Amino acid sequence: MEQNHKYFAGEDWMPEPGMVSGFRMKKSRNGRRRRLESVCGFENLFNGDSCVKNRRTPSNEANTVAKRRSVIGLGSELSPASSVHSSEKAPMPVGILVDGGEVCEREEDLRSFTCLSHGSISVIGRRREMEDAVTVVPEFLCGEFASYDFFAVYDGHGGSRVAQVCRDRLHRVLAKEIEGREVSEPATGKGEVEWEKVMGACFSKMDDEVNGDGFGVEDGSASELSIGSTAVVALVGKEELVVANCGDSRAVLYRGGAAVPLSHDHKVTFPAQPDRPDEMERVEAAGGRVINWDGYRVLGVLATSRSIGDHYLKPYVISDPEVIVSERTVADEFLILASDGLWDVVSNEVACEVVGRCLDGRMMRRFSGNVRGSCATEAAAVLAELAMARGSKDNISVIVIMLKNSSGSFC
Repeated sequence: MEQNHKYFAGEDWMPEPGMVSGFRMKKSRNGRRRRLESVCGFENLFNGDSCVKNRRTPSNEANTVAKRRSVIGLGSELSPASSVHSSEKAPMPVGILVDGGEVCEREEDLRSFTCLSHGSISVIGRRREMEDAVTVVPEFLCGEFASYDFFAVYDGHGGSRVAQVCRDRLHRVLAKEIEGREVSEPATGKGEVEWEKVMGACFSKMDDEVNGDGFGVEDGSASELSIGSTAVVALVGKEELVVANCGDSRAVLYRGGAAVPLSHDHKVTFPAQPDRPDEMERVEAAGGRVINWDGYRVLGVLATSRSIGDHYLKPYVISDPEVIVSERTVADEFLILASDGLWDVVSNEVACEVVGRCLDGRMMRRFSGNVRGSCATEAAAVLAELAMARGSKDNISVIVIMLKNSSGSFC
């Protein structure tokens, strides 16, 4: 008792361990709450996707905008403090902890045939370490038959190293794989790429690369064997979208007013209602088990049933991606790639409503002095803030890719 009392004795008082960090986190939460309270319908951010009632609109177009706002529960207008932060110096969003004290962001205005522009953001959130990584390669492929831009989100676990290697290497491995197959398999007659085979070979080589010599295994470091990463990769071409997914990061397309998933999470959860019963059956058929250890996980360790890396969980956890190829249409508006730091707390539909609201131009016009960067960058930042406001405990990485210009014409 005397020792405890000494902490509060006059000038000798010292804060107990954890008090300072706890105070800072509380201050951050309060700051973020005050900022978001200026937005009408703030409670709906936490309570679900309730509609704001009795909204008056003069036209059908305004009704569409109002519907978007009511569904996401953000009210009539965002406050200036909710504006985006691009590569230009701008104030950081209150309450968002970011890697290295900065918002890790890349924003490009792509003057290509594939997409108009994109914006991306990665925030550390409430984690102590940043394990997410993002890759954007405009004009990744410029071939005789088609051109593609490359986008990817990697969500590491057990450490950031595999995600970082994927960020730096996977698109290069993919390019070589495509080149090699164009020489040896010229043919479907039109120069088309067999994407499922190409992506499968690429992910397999990437998995071998991070699990092989030169990646810490040779020095006997067991910790290196327990590092892995999810991967969701999108190639945006003029005529098609190619998405390859391994893990629980996700790609969602907004097409004709509806959220269309272009990937399916590889997760195993409660056996009575598994997210992917086929994945659970595959794990068990390979001799593995799904154990309830702080949630249902493969061997009680990993929540995802597919990843790059995680050598110690082979052959139960595999690196084979699921590939979806979607022909582009005039109804395609934008594509969202994000790690589960977003998707754990924000549904596909709400994410698309948020992005649609950011891309309608009203925020940019009203807060032009506060917003720096493209509308897509702004949309990515607002999604990250929404995930934080809803209590996401993970790193959050988001890429928003615009597929249609402001006049609605097909890109």
